[in-house]
Amino acid sequence: MIRITLILFLIVVLDSSTLYCLKIAFPIFYTRHRIKILVWYFFGHLLLITGAVMGFLTLVPRIIRTISFVGLFISYFSKLFILIPTIILLGIRIFQIRVDSQSEESLYVDSTESVAQDSAFIDPKQKSKQIISRSVFIARSGLLLGSLPLIALNAGMISGVYDYRVRHITLLLPNLPRSFEGLTIAQISDIHSGSFYDKRAVTKGIELLLSLKADIIFFTGDLVNDRIDEMKDYQDLFSKVKAPYGVFSILGNHDYGDYINWPSAKAKLRNLETLKKVHKIMGYDLLLNEHRKIKIGNDEIGILGTENWGALSHFPKYGRVDLALKGTEELPVKLLLSHDPSHWQAQIIPRYREIDMMFSGHTHGMQMGVRLNDFQWSPIQYVYPEWAGLYRSQHQQLYVNVGYGFLGYPGRIGILPEITLFKLSAKI
Repeated sequence: MIRITLILFLIVVLDSSTLYCLKIAFPIFYTRHRIKILVWYFFGHLLLITGAVMGFLTLVPRIIRTISFVGLFISYFSKLFILIPTIILLGIRIFQIRVDSQSEESLYVDSTESVAQDSAFIDPKQKSKQIISRSVFIARSGLLLGSLPLIALNAGMISGVYDYRVRHITLLLPNLPRSFEGLTIAQISDIHSGSFYDKRAVTKGIELLLSLKADIIFFTGDLVNDRIDEMKDYQDLFSKVKAPYGVFSILGNHDYGDYINWPSAKAKLRNLETLKKVHKIMGYDLLLNEHRKIKIGNDEIGILGTENWGALSHFPKYGRVDLALKGTEELPVKLLLSHDPSHWQAQIIPRYREIDMMFSGHTHGMQMGVRLNDFQWSPIQYVYPEWAGLYRSQHQQLYVNVGYGFLGYPGRIGILPEITLFKLSAKI
């Protein structure tokens, strides 16, 4: 109840600050059209809230729910940037009132003080004009500041969400057998099929993946958001993903259906079992705390896959690396698929030194940030130290793919959807 009250209070504060800024910035326009502005403002928000509630109750299609939730998020996120200018404006108003209340006392100073102050004295009318002018500037600056995230978030929805990019990585593995020199592995992660709304764009991404002609393909979890029926329109498309030495997959935290209410425990289990069957139907070799051996000539390496294991308390810990390692003792190279990159620092580095390389996803790079060749930043790095790209700790390595799909916000700003192509080499 306290949380709901705080949210409602914040909504009222943000809406009030936005309308106040609009009134100060464009006083004539606001005065003439105040009724229309208020009607359209609250009608638009009521429409978004209604869509979000009906979507939450599954009374409308998923796309309407997504648009409603995202519309509300973008709207109020942008209003946060207007809040500070509003506080400044209120401060100016309070200061103006205090100055005006003290102005009468200044009339009774002695003549010497009056002469000294005359040079610095500003006529009250002129001062009022200056304050109003400054207020208008701050108000308009606040509205401009609030429009920047609004523009950026909408641009991310239009141009970034399906802008698939290939990242080429040379993966150095000193113990790699000679037969595997130059072998290529493509990785995709976090498909989140329930979020897709443009099958043609998704198809182009799959075509780009297949054009790489990778020897092996890894999919590192989160096929769906919650339910396997999200895949009904995309199963045929992702079934086209093939590779000469196989497509290997694991489960992500969203694949277990832990984030929605089910009519019964049996229904939830049925959903998970059906999801596992879909992996098999599509030709993916789903690794559930187990391994496979890839053989070229007389040489072998191990591909291990665990169920989801996340260090943060609210993420499931189903992964069992010890089970996946059984029978791999003689293999010179062990490649682990584990969805959550926090698994690396929490378990792999301290307990499983025999793991050469771990492939993860999960973070999405928060779908927002900066990613250049020599610099990258995203707010997600304050939660996940390893959130995108290649990381090393002595002889062990981790790669975090920022995802093929998206979740929640249907867009990407700076952190574009990724297909990674690794080339294995023992040579430095």
